[in-house]
Amino acid sequence: MRKPIFIALLCFCQISISQKANTKKITSPNIILIFTDDQGYNDVGVFGADDIETPNLDQMANDGAKLTDFYAAQAVCSASRAAILTGSYPNRIGIHNALMPNSKKGLNPKETTIAEMLKDKGYATAIFGKWHLGDAQEFMPNKHGFDEYFGIPYSNDMWPLHPQQGPIFNFGPLPLYHNESILDTLTDQTNLTTLITERSIDFIDRNKDNPFFLYVPHPQPHVPLFVSDKFKGKSNRGLYGDVIMELDWSVGEIIKSVEKNGLTDNTIIIFTSDNGPWLAYGNHSGSAFPFREGKGTGWEGGQREPFIIKYPKEIKGGTVIDAPLMAIDILPTLAEVTSAKLPKNIIDGKSAWSLLTGKTNESPQEAYFFYYRINELFGVRYGKWKLYFPHKYRTMNGQEPGKDGLPGEYKMIDLTEIELYNLESDPSETNNVAANYPKVVEKIQILADNMRTRLGDSLKDMEGLETRLPGMID
Repeated sequence: MRKPIFIALLCFCQISISQKANTKKITSPNIILIFTDDQGYNDVGVFGADDIETPNLDQMANDGAKLTDFYAAQAVCSASRAAILTGSYPNRIGIHNALMPNSKKGLNPKETTIAEMLKDKGYATAIFGKWHLGDAQEFMPNKHGFDEYFGIPYSNDMWPLHPQQGPIFNFGPLPLYHNESILDTLTDQTNLTTLITERSIDFIDRNKDNPFFLYVPHPQPHVPLFVSDKFKGKSNRGLYGDVIMELDWSVGEIIKSVEKNGLTDNTIIIFTSDNGPWLAYGNHSGSAFPFREGKGTGWEGGQREPFIIKYPKEIKGGTVIDAPLMAIDILPTLAEVTSAKLPKNIIDGKSAWSLLTGKTNESPQEAYFFYYRINELFGVRYGKWKLYFPHKYRTMNGQEPGKDGLPGEYKMIDLTEIELYNLESDPSETNNVAANYPKVVEKIQILADNMRTRLGDSLKDMEGLETRLPGMID
């Protein structure tokens, strides 16, 4: 009798272990972060576009949550990417502006990325698209927690075909990487969005039985614009609209792959962009309507971005969230939902999981800070208010716009006094009400002074006490 009893107990233990393993799998959601380049707020149907069809993104918003007041952490490529991957303001970790090819600077290996955080939880990790956080081998994706990498190391215009090659730039060939090896140098980017999408689908298929983090930072719609034949001439907004339609198709194909593999309920899918439209390029740039200005500025059009998140298990379909949120909050939010450990270094983001799941309607942060260039504090978002400090900014207003891939010239404007805007009643920032709300101005100045102590402000010749160095090579 002892032998049958032993076998029965063994089977019971195996079933119990199996159940625990399955429970663990269910509580470790897959994460897909889709990150476009230079896309405007008004370039998605559910965010106001009426001349570009984006059925997959519109459906994604219907199935999940649309955030109306989401901000990129800075209005330029490298800085914005550093922030979303590390949960830190980019100036905290020494990443400013857009890094050039062969830069001696890059994301410090001591910083913890989302990929590294999730690898410690047993996640498979991949990036397919644009990196732009240092192209020296020490700084590339495989050194920052990504198991797989396919894509370009910096912006797609950093190549010999740049319209200002010669007079201003002297770019070398644009390499296409697979992990740490160069597959090719690109002279045509027509099929790059398709290749990135195919790699993404293959990664999902291969990792359907274990948790994964897939980061898809598309090089488009950054100029130069490229679109495959299947979307050429399809939109009512010219080549730019065609590109957005193909990006929407890519989102749809990724969602189909998730559904095909039975992963829908246990997969978090996020869509957003790195900064606003590059307005100097005219008909080859997007639209930030109804917001002011675009890429390279701290105004709303420079950093307010479309943001959609889908997670059927926890986020109710058709949700609209108006509370402010910023890209720095993504890492700690994912840490909470996956029970991952936060980085040991100080970060700036806070979890927004309670906001996304409807447990609160309050932003996780008291205020958000808008830095640009080398540590210049341009402005602060505080509740419904946005305050700007004196600074110099660029505009295309009154300038001849660029056309068909050639840029126009910005003019520079000096903002000489503090300006305050009520974004609820004046989202286009046309009516400066600083004189009417001195207490609001005073409160925001206190918040700004605190941040200047921590992270500095070169407009006031202040160095922060908490900033860290980027990675550097000799």
